[in-house]
Amino acid sequence: MKAITPDLEYLSTRQSAKVLNVSLGTVQKMVELGELIAWKTRGGHRRILASSLEQQLQRRQRSMRQKASTHCVLMGIFRRTENSLELANAMLDWQLKVDMEISMDSLEGLMQAVSIAPDLIYLDALIPPVEQVHLIHYLSKNSRTQRIPILVDEGFIQLHPGVLQLAGENAGVLKPAPSEKAALEAEEMIITENPLILGYPATSVDSGLSNQSPNRFAVLESVFLEGMGRKCEWSQRAMT
Repeated sequence: MKAITPDLEYLSTRQSAKVLNVSLGTVQKMVELGELIAWKTRGGHRRILASSLEQQLQRRQRSMRQKASTHCVLMGIFRRTENSLELANAMLDWQLKVDMEISMDSLEGLMQAVSIAPDLIYLDALIPPVEQVHLIHYLSKNSRTQRIPILVDEGFIQLHPGVLQLAGENAGVLKPAPSEKAALEAEEMIITENPLILGYPATSVDSGLSNQSPNRFAVLESVFLEGMGRKCEWSQRAMT
């Protein structure tokens, strides 16, 4: 979706299709349904009012925000079946409705994430750190998943900020470190600034929670909502 040039009062059908990131046929249908205001020139060419396009873009943004606050498709990659079941049971009490796809294997989970392109990806804290490093790297490199927020244990973030910096560079949400000194400073950061990596309390010493705590999923709904908001924001940026 591309931004509309402020000085244009109307656009062609082809220009409108580029703005909305849809086909020419879809634009024509939207005109016929009254979703876009248009008229034809003497030569038979259709012209679409720019303000009508702007209103359509705003409706899309509102729809995305509303969906982000009510419904979520989650790809969860776990090490133990009981952890996935416990999370699924915890989500039953949430206002946010979550459809969760589950994998107990990192490679299988990676392929599923690429296939379904979910709203969020959840990496269980019990996945070995080496596997989490590879997952984050490949998820941030693949065009289907690189702008999908990843929920990661805060304990992992504290130990591997450099990996998350690299993931941000892969996804284009962080600039590369300009020097070795800057890279070292990034390694010393406790929490990365990558907006598509969100930490959840699980094994973090500061959180006071552990993987055996019955309350470790209690605060996850707010983390999910934050992730959905960030996905919506970065989706809109990619379209403009």
